[in-house]
Order: sequence, then structure tokens, then C-alpha cells
Amino acid sequence: MCPTIKFSFFKTLFFFFIRTVFGQFRNPKALHRSVSNLHATHSGSSKYQKYTSLVHISDQVSERTLIFNVEGFLLKSSSLFPYFMLVAFEAGGLIRAFLLFILYPLICLAGEEMGLKIMVMVSFFRVKKDNFRVGRAVLPKFFLENVGLEIFEVLKKGGKTVAVSNMPQVMIDSFLRDYLDIDLVVGRELKVFCGYFVGLMEDKKKNILVLQEIIKQENSGDVIGISSLNTSLDHYKLFLQQCNEVYLVRSTDKRSWQHLSRDKYPKPLIFHDGRLAFRPEILDCLAMFMWFPFGLVVAIIRAFVALTLPFEISTPTLIFSGLRFTVITKPKTSRSFQNSRDCQKTERTLYVCNHRTLLDPLYLSFALKKNLTAVTYSLSRMSEILAPIKTVRMTRNRDQDAKLVKSLLNQGDLVICPEGTTCREPYLLRFSPLFAEMSDNIIPVASNSHVTMFYGTTAGGLKCLDPFFFLMNPSPGYTMQLLEGVSGLSMCQDGNESRFDVANYVQSELGKALGFECTKLTRRDKYQILAGNDGIACTSSKS
Repeated sequence: MCPTIKFSFFKTLFFFFIRTVFGQFRNPKALHRSVSNLHATHSGSSKYQKYTSLVHISDQVSERTLIFNVEGFLLKSSSLFPYFMLVAFEAGGLIRAFLLFILYPLICLAGEEMGLKIMVMVSFFRVKKDNFRVGRAVLPKFFLENVGLEIFEVLKKGGKTVAVSNMPQVMIDSFLRDYLDIDLVVGRELKVFCGYFVGLMEDKKKNILVLQEIIKQENSGDVIGISSLNTSLDHYKLFLQQCNEVYLVRSTDKRSWQHLSRDKYPKPLIFHDGRLAFRPEILDCLAMFMWFPFGLVVAIIRAFVALTLPFEISTPTLIFSGLRFTVITKPKTSRSFQNSRDCQKTERTLYVCNHRTLLDPLYLSFALKKNLTAVTYSLSRMSEILAPIKTVRMTRNRDQDAKLVKSLLNQGDLVICPEGTTCREPYLLRFSPLFAEMSDNIIPVASNSHVTMFYGTTAGGLKCLDPFFFLMNPSPGYTMQLLEGVSGLSMCQDGNESRFDVANYVQSELGKALGFECTKLTRRDKYQILAGNDGIACTSSKS
């Protein structure tokens, strides 16, 4: 037999085998037949299937208990790999993330359940249970960005909502309860030994038992199940056994739905942690791992240039390396606090800046082309040593800090970030009013940063690496906008305005310039949410 004919024969046989084995999981019609056959076994019950649009589903769910599948219904993309990659990278480190990345082909070939078990094993093995905060601090942002608007509108019209997922409970619980107000979450439990995850999940039967308890508490005929047409048959059985009605949606319909916009979140996402600034799909992970060694070299070069060369040379060199830098020094005139009499302007200037990264004071120095002194609430020892400008740590004692700031202003221009900590999202935290009584020459500075691969801030990681992660981005960006000056000291001394009024005014002006929303949240609120502490237990590693 001719070799060409042999190759053609085996090629045809191979593709026939693949189509026979996997075809029913990729063909909606095959799934339709499978589900229909499954439903036939329940013909004596009141359960039935409906293939309909979300418009018709919305008409049926009013004030009824909804049991829905998270991957199949709530999320536009049902791929679970990005979320396990986030767990592997943030909780396990770069090596663990790379191991999960190279196992991706095996995960795809192993099937849904076995592929899930592989991802759980790689991501969670030997991760300490008490220290696992990725589910609360990192994953909600990426889950929310994958929620469909039309899907969420259906859930809002229902009564009691119950989420069912194949993912571990620790990954989805905070996202669903805290940000989407889901009443009950039924996920897979992870096995624990001596306080560490062993990378194994409990059996699915426990989920069924939990659902049965929920159903017993509801009135007959009031339970509706919603899932995807491409969900595994195990999930169909689960929904058919527990629900009076089951609605299935197609993946093609899900792709056409809009993303849930930030302004429609039931609870605003103000704080989140983690280093990865992108959704780690497989091709994005490939780009990250290819860039990482080059990024380390680029970050070291950028840091060396910033630390050693004068502003006239370092600024164009950094821009040539890919760093984008925008300075706006002539903004539109805005209303500011004015003294009833002419204020005597001091020679020294107090720059009040919102806090995006540890590099805010340094970038302001580059923008003004002069050395500034930065007053910080806390800073890692490594950052203090490497900082090319003078940094002074505050004591958090108001009287002592007031004397310190006045003393430093007598020596030169000063920059302070009254938020006390960084915030990544378009929000401004409460401004500490201390700066308002320090000077009559206060210049608000609207600062904003842009990253594409790594965040340059962290609440639970190594703070000393923050500048390096920011500089490792292929093209990090910074924008500095100097606003109209504010007279703080004279206004406070005359009694016309309090220091709180001045601080709130500066916060509102910065919010308008940046398009950010002002909040009353503080540094303590941030660390309680992300790290479970007040953020001051270890001043050498927090900021």
C-alpha cells in the first residue's frame, strides 16, 4: 500500500474517533438529544425542559427561587483556567503558575472533571488555608468583569438565589455573596490536612445533599434551575433532580450579551489585590512568561537610570525605554478656598497628591524637574534605601507629625499623599486633614497610573517589590496634573473653614480632575478587606 494512502487512512480514522467521542459535547443538537433522553426518565414527574431566551425566562422567575450554574449561566465565558491561574500565581508563585501553564494541553484533553481536578491539584496543593485570601482579595474583580448584564438582570427579578458551581467554594463564595448579593453558594469543598490544602475536592454528592436541604425549605413548584446547554450531563441530572423547571441557554447567546458595567455592581469594587493586571487566558499567559525575563532586565535598567542620572538625561531615557509620562501644568481654572484678605504665600510649596503607587512622589519630581521631600505614612526599608529623593516616615501621632511637616517645609518643597495608602480603582479614599493646617501654598496634584501586565501595588505581598513590578510592565504610564493652588493655613486660622473642609475640598477637586469617585473609606478599611489586619502591624512591609 502506498505510504500516502496509509497516512490518509489513519488520518481519517483519527478524526472519526475524535468526532465520535467528543462530538456530542461540542454539538448542541447532540446535547439536546442527550438531555431529552435524560428527561424521558423523569416523565412521571413534574420536571420539564425549556429552551428559550432570557426574555421569556425573566417572565417566569419573578419572586421564585432560582438555582443557577455559575460557569454555565452567570459567566459569559465558561473557561475556568484563568481563575485557577490567578490562584496559582498569587497564592503559589511564578513556578506554580508556569507548571499550570505547561499542563494546559493535558487539562484540555483530560475532560471537564479530570481537567478540573488537575487545576485544583496544581493551584492548591500545600497552600495554607488560613492564609488563602485570593478568593476574597483577587478573584472578585475578574469574576465581575465576566458577568453578563442580561444574566444579572434575570437574577435580580428572582426571589431567593442559589449558586451552584464545580469550582471550590473558597474561590467563588466572596464574589457571589459580597458583590452580587447571592443568598446561598454551593461549591466544591477542598480537603485539608494540618491546615494546608491537599489539592483534592470532596465528592459531588455533598452538593446534592446541600441542595436537597434547600429545596425542602421551599414551597413546591417555586424552584427554577438555570444552566447552559453545554453543561455536562452530571449537572443536568443535578438540576433535574432538584428543580421543578429547568431553563437552558446556549453559548452562542451568551457571547452576544453585554458585560455587567461597573456602575451596575450591587456593591462597588473599590479594593482588590494581586499582581496580575490582565485576565490570564492561555495566550496572555504565554506572552507574560515570554516577557518576564526581559521585563526583569528592563526594570533594572529603568531603576538604574532613575536612581543615577540627572533629570535632563533620565527623563528622555525612560521615555525611550517605553515608559509613558504626561504632565499637565495648566489646567482649567477651578474654584478654590480663598482667604478674605490677601494671603501671604510662603516660599515653600506643599504638594498634595492622591496615591496610586509608591512612585507618585518620584514622578512628581520628574515632572517638576526638582528634588522633593516625600512624607510617607509607612514605607519598606528597601524602598527607603533605593529612593532617589528624600523620604521621611510619619509617626501617626498628630502633634508629632505636624511638627515634622512644618520642619520639613522650612527646608524645602514637600509632597504628601493624605490617603495614606494606594487605591487601584477609580476611587479616592478619605484624606487625612493634617496637611490643611501646614501651608498657605498647597498645590493639589492629580496622579494616575496605567499598567498592562503587573500591578505596582500590593496589600498582602512583598511591598519592596512594588516599584520593580511597575517598571516590569512593557509600557507603564503616568499622568500628573497640577491643579489650582489652595490656601489652607489662613482659612483654618481665621475660622472660616475647618481643616476637614479643606481636605474634603481638595479631595473633591482631585476627584473631578481624574473622574474618580470620592469615598470616606480609609487605609484601615482597605487592609481589613484585603489582608484581614489594620495595615500597621508591620510598617516595614505595608503601605
